[in-house]
Amino acid sequence: MVDLTIKISDKIELQNPIMTASGTFGYGDELSTVINTNLYGGIVSKSLSLEPRIGNPPPRIVETPSGMINSIGLANIGLSRFLDEKAKYFQNYNGKIIINIAGKQDDEFYTILKKLDKIEWVHGFEINVSCPNVKEGGIQFGTDPEFMFKLIQPMRDLTDKFLMVKLSPNVTDIAQMAEKVQLAGCDAVSMINTLYGAAIDIYSGKPKINTVVGGLSGPAIKPVAIANVIKTYKAVDIPIVGIGGITTGEDVIEFLLAGASAVELGTVHFFNPNAVDEILQFLVSYCKKMNIKRLRDITGKAKI
Repeated sequence: MVDLTIKISDKIELQNPIMTASGTFGYGDELSTVINTNLYGGIVSKSLSLEPRIGNPPPRIVETPSGMINSIGLANIGLSRFLDEKAKYFQNYNGKIIINIAGKQDDEFYTILKKLDKIEWVHGFEINVSCPNVKEGGIQFGTDPEFMFKLIQPMRDLTDKFLMVKLSPNVTDIAQMAEKVQLAGCDAVSMINTLYGAAIDIYSGKPKINTVVGGLSGPAIKPVAIANVIKTYKAVDIPIVGIGGITTGEDVIEFLLAGASAVELGTVHFFNPNAVDEILQFLVSYCKKMNIKRLRDITGKAKI
């Protein structure tokens, strides 16, 4: 027997290390007739804001070599509709539910967190610090370590549930950001969010997405993600959830060896919705081949 269970804190044990990446899987129920969502260790929801957001005008997704650029603009149904429309699905879901929270200012994060903390089927939170703070002239919460610390620390006092921060690679030192997250009392970090990317139509001369610059994801960013996980694993003691270009079981093993305890699948859902099933089958066969009894034992075991 192979044990695929993974702990991403003392508060959460996953049936396997595979979760969904926020923004690539909706809220889970939209794909439940196409994919067996119970195969995942957990679902990380689409970013949720206090009020509904329509997001950026199209075009807002474009395919690139080995990836895609998106500028969705955190479009979502808002907290009230989320609780009204999604509760039934989540109440019957077997895995863990992590709600990704986004906000334009501190109070928005705290209000959402307090309301969701009371709900039994919510197991934890992933904080999106890539949002621009309107009170600070548009600076992103996650680009300044002290600024982010001041945002995150009060959240620890608001919930005893699992608390994780999703880190941006578009900073000078991502390990320093992770250290601040740990100091603020968080249970884990997830990384990496998208890289800055742009594409231009050579015939019209116009950008291919409305906002000109968006977030690059997909296989193209995997080496960047692996490097950041290695660097951060050496700097913090809290678990890392790896994100960035994961499409195969081999990719998952690479992230675990680099220092991740679990992973999130993102862009792969756009071209291989059944990836989770294929990946889980590979993880079992890999463990048998390598005589590994517990998958969690290989975290951080790369010979670096």
